Amino acid sequence: MKIGIIGGSGLDSIGNLVALHQKSVTTTYGEASAPVSFAKLAESEVIFLPRHGTTHSIPPHKINYRANISALHQLGVTHIISIAAVGGITEAMAPVKLVFPDQIIDYTYAREHTFFDGTDNKVEHIDFSYPYDAGLRDALAQSATALQLAHETTACYAATQGPRLETAAEIARMEKDGCDIVGMTGMPEAVLARELGIAYAHCAFVVNWAAGKGDGSVVSMAEIERNLVSGSEQVCNLLSTVLHKLT
Repeated sequence: MKIGIIGGSGLDSIGNLVALHQKSVTTTYGEASAPVSFAKLAESEVIFLPRHGTTHSIPPHKINYRANISALHQLGVTHIISIAAVGGITEAMAPVKLVFPDQIIDYTYAREHTFFDGTDNKVEHIDFSYPYDAGLRDALAQSATALQLAHETTACYAATQGPRLETAAEIARMEKDGCDIVGMTGMPEAVLARELGIAYAHCAFVVNWAAGKGDGSVVSMAEIERNLVSGSEQVCNLLSTVLHKLT
């Protein structure tokens, strides 16, 4: 088992990660968002990639998802834990809670969303009924329970285009569609991992109520930044525990 970790907004560095060396990876689809770090976390070896780049300069709709997932695949990664900040839609998805979603709805558009783009004159279909790996999700949930971290294990992730945040009407629509949390990078990352046979699970940290939720006020970037500080610590502790369990 070789574990890759993809870090997201405000969580694109991990405090207790000890980088051993870095490597730039070029793929058929271009270069990954940043050089990958071969690192140790809680004595476990991992490969870490910040999806928005080393200086957090790549917006969600401009990320080369195919290059990122292909790069990890080239390096032999078999399991990916994806870390990202999200907004909470339904009542249980309150800020500073960890969420390990079991479903996803894709509202993105115009992204390169498959490796099977017809260039090899073949049509390929994959099963995506259950987009996240059950074993990885269970390991994350068990680790959160052991650490007594507030978390949810049943949730539908709404993947939006970004980089703007959503309108209150859009969030209301997503809630009617059955979504519980909202983020901008969940797709096509999850399906690309599935196409290459990589086990993939999402570790989402709720940093704010989505538009029109909570007290109904506008989304506060100051609140998001405050919650990201708390989230970073929780995610670091969670990853240390789950890696020990997996390896």
